[in-house]
Amino acid sequence: MTAPESQPALHAPQPLPRTLTRDLGQHDSQMVRLQGFLHARRDLGGVQFAVLRDVSGLAQCVGSGLHLPLPESSVEILGTVKAHVKAPGGYEVQISELKVLSAAVQASPLEIPKMEWNVNPETMLDYRYVSLRGLKERAALRVQAELVRAFHQHLDAEGFTEISTPKIVSAGAEGGANLFKLDYFGEQAYLAQSPQLYKQIMVGVFERVYEVAPVYRAEEHATSRHLNEYLSLDVEMGFIDSEEDVMDLENRLLSSITAHLKQSCAAEFALLGATIPDVLPHIPRIPLMEARELVNREYGHVVGGKDLDPEAERLLCQYYAETHGTDFVFVTKYPRAARPFYAYPEPGGELTRGFDLLFRGIEITSGGQRINEYEMLMKSIADYKLNPESLTGYSEVFKYGMPPHGGFAIGAERLTARLLGIANVRYARAFPRDRNRLTP
Repeated sequence: MTAPESQPALHAPQPLPRTLTRDLGQHDSQMVRLQGFLHARRDLGGVQFAVLRDVSGLAQCVGSGLHLPLPESSVEILGTVKAHVKAPGGYEVQISELKVLSAAVQASPLEIPKMEWNVNPETMLDYRYVSLRGLKERAALRVQAELVRAFHQHLDAEGFTEISTPKIVSAGAEGGANLFKLDYFGEQAYLAQSPQLYKQIMVGVFERVYEVAPVYRAEEHATSRHLNEYLSLDVEMGFIDSEEDVMDLENRLLSSITAHLKQSCAAEFALLGATIPDVLPHIPRIPLMEARELVNREYGHVVGGKDLDPEAERLLCQYYAETHGTDFVFVTKYPRAARPFYAYPEPGGELTRGFDLLFRGIEITSGGQRINEYEMLMKSIADYKLNPESLTGYSEVFKYGMPPHGGFAIGAERLTARLLGIANVRYARAFPRDRNRLTP
């Protein structure tokens, strides 16, 4: 008996691959499948306009006889791409089919396309889980993500090793009272205000290390420049000659970061009306006391206290922008009173090899050379009236040949805010924690 001929397998037709809105120009006159959120909708006499938002941008879609769900619903649209001079990106999609993937069950508390014109800034933080969907809000976070990516890439290329340090600690890295206390199985513990002590220890392992992680400051500030939890970009390097090597590294790092942002985030900077700064091959450097004299001489501003006040930082940056064409300036040679116990003292003992980096009127970096000699460190701990026993896990390593080393830390949100012209640093973090905000 002859065996029956085998029948070809029947396959359901494969769906079109998803097209992102930014790629519509590659599919002129073709059928595409879009997926995203219903950003906005209009009904004009039986003709419906649906603006779809996906991760890459917006697309204007038009059809008739459609039942459009509430804005922010997740939808899928099948349609044909047509050139249209007034549509976002120069193309619109003529809808053949609209499918609701997940309908919004109530109207959004924020009308996302109009947020920047009619929404109270605090309301945008109250409903952050929705407001982050706005084009400008997510653009800021994408810039920050690319900034962090460039930070990784540059340091990896310079032979640094990424580390991960504890965020529950037994003592503060900088002393003082700005620590969040917590109960650790009946013992007093704290949230780490810096990975400083651990990254110094790890210099003895890898020589060059970095970390990207949150840090916590229990400060009562309620200003546009402070957060109680922020993303710290920390760097530490061994076998340096002085803090000048550390500033040179940061100079190169910032050059790499800005070059990367020019390639990867031009659209986000354009959307936010911001400019990416050029980084000079050698960022200007000025000792703190000279900086105080300069703003007094040039602008009549008298600085009190042991540091620069916010107005002095702004004026100093204004001066260097006008005279040197740069948005960056290092302020060096800070007094011991303005620096933590591990800052390396200059001969004479009154000044340290510590520095700050100012950018567009605000400090974005604190750094310097660290004490690497055991006896000098123990004397400094005593001078600062700190408990040496609470720092034993840190200080012990200095008995075993720690090299000259130094480093710095950059606040990712503060740098992002200054790059993009965001007035309040809270809007450069997805879910900010400040003096008055613990949700969402």
